[in-house]
Amino acid sequence: MSEQAVTAVPELIAESFARNGRVNVAVIAALSEADLDLEDGAGGWTLGKHLGHLADFRKSWLSNISPPHAEGLPEVLRGNWSNFELTTRDLGELAATFRAGDAAALQAVSDALREGRAFADPWNEGAYASSPVHFLQHILVHDAHHRGQIMALLRRGGRTPEQMNALDDATWAIWRE
Repeated sequence: MSEQAVTAVPELIAESFARNGRVNVAVIAALSEADLDLEDGAGGWTLGKHLGHLADFRKSWLSNISPPHAEGLPEVLRGNWSNFELTTRDLGELAATFRAGDAAALQAVSDALREGRAFADPWNEGAYASSPVHFLQHILVHDAHHRGQIMALLRRGGRTPEQMNALDDATWAIWRE
């Protein structure tokens, strides 16, 4: 880490991370189990795979960069990174997995900062070498990327402009607070 090490998660990043989690839960709340099967017709992931990948992302990374923080997080996928499926179609369970993963990620970053250490780098990529906080930023960007794909699948799956506007309003309201 840099010489000017931060010893706590910066307030603005922590707030943004919390809001991102609330947006994820708001999107999940707007889904039905049938929505999990929506697909683009061109071989892309189903909406459920995007959602499962997002939920698993935290545990997957934590298991490599801070294994103790991944312990006990729910399993929502089976298979490997290129060929996987959801282990649950329960939207409440998926939302709970997001919340648990967010709490674990935030705790891992907080602990690393407090202890003045970088995360493990098992792949020698230099991931998060300058600050563990970059893991939270990675989650924010990664979630936004896949939420965009989820929104596109909802549109393609027949959501009306009014329904999409209502979902946009519900999620953007969180960022406007």
